[in-house]
Amino acid sequence: MKGYVHSLQSMGTLDGPGVRAVLFTEGCPLRCAYCHNPDTWECRAEDAAEHTEIAERILRLYPYIKDGGVTFSGGEPCAQAKFVCEVARVLRDKGLHIAIDTCGDIDNADVDELLGVTDLVLLDVKFTTESDYVKYCGGSLARTLSFLDKLERLGKNVWIRHVVVPTLNDNEKDVSRLADLLRGYKCIKRVDFLPFKTLCREKYESLGISFPLADTPQMDKNRLDELYKGFEGSF
Repeated sequence: MKGYVHSLQSMGTLDGPGVRAVLFTEGCPLRCAYCHNPDTWECRAEDAAEHTEIAERILRLYPYIKDGGVTFSGGEPCAQAKFVCEVARVLRDKGLHIAIDTCGDIDNADVDELLGVTDLVLLDVKFTTESDYVKYCGGSLARTLSFLDKLERLGKNVWIRHVVVPTLNDNEKDVSRLADLLRGYKCIKRVDFLPFKTLCREKYESLGISFPLADTPQMDKNRLDELYKGFEGSF
């Protein structure tokens, strides 16, 4: 089966437990203001590949990732859920741990099939109000929380990821709201606060796309740590 693949990172250490291969797929329904991978938004015909070819490329890394696994990122892997599922099945049969990094905006039968071969879900909870989701992502908090409800019912292990952006959500009110949204879910094993960075600016320039947060400062680490401590205290 063919799918659209942007790139393969061979030694990832931030996208799940252990050392991992990270496959970046193409296609995403959202347009997040702070997106670091605008070059993965659209599927390009020249990047089409068979699922067996991609699985073989990943399996060459087996000696390095056998104690970690593989994470499907993007883009949005659930936008190509059928293709990702076919790749994941081959890898899982070899004993590799499977994770997907998703915004939780797409939910259909193909996604259900993909979740069936997924060990860990990295779920991006981008903002804490519906209005901010629409304004800064073109997405829906309600859909993401509905996806989280499904993961809870399925008993999937979940890591929450939340990007903190100066002037947008770097305040105690947003942090408290996030804790309220996530409290009580047994499936959530970890919550990560990720700092907003501007390293992607050159990508936008090369693509001729305006970076919405070009004038926003990078997130200060000390402030991020302070906010996370407040989150831990209320979560």
